[in-house]
Amino acid sequence: MNLETVNLVVSERVARIELNRPDKANAMNRQMWQDILAAFRRVDEMTEARVAVISGRGKYFTSGIDLDMLAGLRQQMQDDCDGRSSERLRRTILDLQDTLSSIERCRKPVIAEIHGACIGGGIDLITCCDMRYAAADAYFSVKEIDVGMTADVGTLQRLPKLVPDGIVRELAYTGRRFDADEAKAIGLVNNVYQTPEALRAGVAETAATIAAKSPLSIRGIKEMILYSRDHSVADGLNYVATWNAAMLMSEDLAEAMIAAKEKRAPKFRD
Repeated sequence: MNLETVNLVVSERVARIELNRPDKANAMNRQMWQDILAAFRRVDEMTEARVAVISGRGKYFTSGIDLDMLAGLRQQMQDDCDGRSSERLRRTILDLQDTLSSIERCRKPVIAEIHGACIGGGIDLITCCDMRYAAADAYFSVKEIDVGMTADVGTLQRLPKLVPDGIVRELAYTGRRFDADEAKAIGLVNNVYQTPEALRAGVAETAATIAAKSPLSIRGIKEMILYSRDHSVADGLNYVATWNAAMLMSEDLAEAMIAAKEKRAPKFRD
């Protein structure tokens, strides 16, 4: 793939997606938004990847949306008609939302591996992931308030599903910085590792564990969790019954049963 600002490597059924603008603190410029979308579409399609890890190259995970890109929006949206200008801006925002939603739509579990800064658009990004792990040096900020805007690509919609409502409001209203330990305490990250190296090793172990499981079952779990987040319990139960009526009697189920009888690890087809 021709990706300019993101690295994509697949090894041992794990796709590693690395934000690659280290000289710009991995600020998310227009090209990076396009590359993230392309990378996750590719990971969703490829059978050889069963789980994805997203990280940042260099000192930071990401400093958020590139301010030069933000500053240039007014000129790009210019039109003699205010209505048309506003519609153009709305379509741009929807496109940016869709880029990050591609992480959530990806059928494979996505793990965020966070070190250094995770600011603004970085929060939007990690809240789309299935799990989040951080190094002790990581810090976070819902920064949009400090540039005079309302966060508009997912934080205010997804963060309340992860942490208590009052905490979300405090973080969004103040833009204050919080560290990895607080992120774990409020439920934003699953675990904190003392160093970026330990973080990478820990995430690799988790990813390998997931990659060894039934791919079809893992995809079903992600589908059900996302569906249940946005629907009633009754709706979720009905959907999983329909899903398993179609997917339960699979090669994976048979292999798991045979492996259990033979006292060996199961081997699942991609």
